[in-house]
Amino acid sequence: MVKISDATPDTSADREPTLWLRGEKAALGPFLRDLVPLYWRWETDPRSLLGFGQQYAETVQTRAGVFDAQSRDGSPYFTIYDTTGSEPIPVGMSQLIVDNRTRTGEFIILIGEEGRGKGIGTEATRLTLDYGFHVTALRNVYLSVVASNFAGIRAYEKAGFKVIGRRRNSGHWFGEIVDHVLMDAIPADFPGPSVVKNIVG
Repeated sequence: MVKISDATPDTSADREPTLWLRGEKAALGPFLRDLVPLYWRWETDPRSLLGFGQQYAETVQTRAGVFDAQSRDGSPYFTIYDTTGSEPIPVGMSQLIVDNRTRTGEFIILIGEEGRGKGIGTEATRLTLDYGFHVTALRNVYLSVVASNFAGIRAYEKAGFKVIGRRRNSGHWFGEIVDHVLMDAIPADFPGPSVVKNIVG
């Protein structure tokens, strides 16, 4: 049982994590309660807070409660693993917050410091879209990113998202008021190849 007060997870019992979809650099596995302290550490990094437009960090106890709510809402949540080493290492997470009435989903991704600058985020985004389109049967996946986050926008475009508009004066970047760029992806735009289709045959 993980101690919620700990900032570093005990992964000794999880030497061989479950990996649902695997690419060349990254893989997607399930959300795990034992990793809540690690999710919390990534989310409270000042760079992450800036990117998400949050102005303060939540406590690890609050994050544990959020995890419990997420585990009940029926949307796909993933742990992202770096698979470039001798064993998979958790480095981030991605989510598809599904609206079942419209078969659409909001995409959210977070890569911790240990996974940045390796192309893992782009591949994990593509794997999440692959799952969303070919397993969850979504018709549209959308996101919102701070307009000043140029690196993030480029990464999303590489993974298959397209810019569809802006929401003005809706965010902050280093204390300055900025726009959000709105992006979306549909199955016809999926850059492929599909890992899901390859697994199923």
